[in-house]
Amino acid sequence: MLAAVAALLIVACHHAEEPDAYGNFEATETVVSAQTPGALLWFTPMEGQQVAPGNLLGVVDTAQLALERAQARAQSAAVRSRVSESGRQVEVLAVQRDFAQRAYERTRRLFAEHAATAQQLDQTEGEYRTLGEQIAAARVQQQSAVGDARASDARVAQLTEQISRSRVMAPLAGTVLATYARKGEFVQPGQPLFRIANLDSLTLRAYVTEPQLTQLRIGQRVQVSVDRAGERLVVPGTVTWVASKAEFTPTPVQTRDERADLVYAVKIWVVNRGGALKIGMPADVSFPSLARS
Repeated sequence: MLAAVAALLIVACHHAEEPDAYGNFEATETVVSAQTPGALLWFTPMEGQQVAPGNLLGVVDTAQLALERAQARAQSAAVRSRVSESGRQVEVLAVQRDFAQRAYERTRRLFAEHAATAQQLDQTEGEYRTLGEQIAAARVQQQSAVGDARASDARVAQLTEQISRSRVMAPLAGTVLATYARKGEFVQPGQPLFRIANLDSLTLRAYVTEPQLTQLRIGQRVQVSVDRAGERLVVPGTVTWVASKAEFTPTPVQTRDERADLVYAVKIWVVNRGGALKIGMPADVSFPSLARS
């Protein structure tokens, strides 16, 4: 009798401890890519290295871009000289036109009094109108020079921005998971350089059946357990996302009811104290609020 009771207790305990779901840990990974072409003058990221936001991890050679910027700045200075020269020319022509206008008006009065000839009137009028046309042409040239100056400034700003992107920075605090380049290599814009993730917390993606789904809610506290160094590590987790659409059971994933064809994905946020949890590590999930059969 005692042996039978003990056996029943062992079976009952095993059933009570049966996990509600299974899954694997994952993290939000960020791939940092080159933003400007050139050779890597130096590149320091190493797998497993912890970095802080803004840490300088590499520099791309921008000697050619620096030369182009110097040339663009020289062109910008020359164009600005054209703008100033055009402005001075407009001012000189405006003064000359004022004199010509007074001369034309005086000659017109004299012509009305028969004190000036028609030829004199035509000459002063022609000089006045010619200066007006010259001023209009000079203003067009001035506007063209202003447009060229803006284009030159934009080119200088563009090159400056490209040069600033030669600095390879850590976008967030985290751990370098993998590197894809080495010092001295020539890289192109968009080429991956290294992959990084914040491992202070991980997300466990697990799968539940429809009956379990009706008893889950966002923010629910659950228990997550993993095997580590021969010991069972149990940590708290929080449900952060529940899929709204069912999917067929993934091949490597088990659920409480292995006969279920359709399951729902669930994401559980877990604090990774001491880095005990690793990406891809399998884990069991227990939902304390679920009624067990």
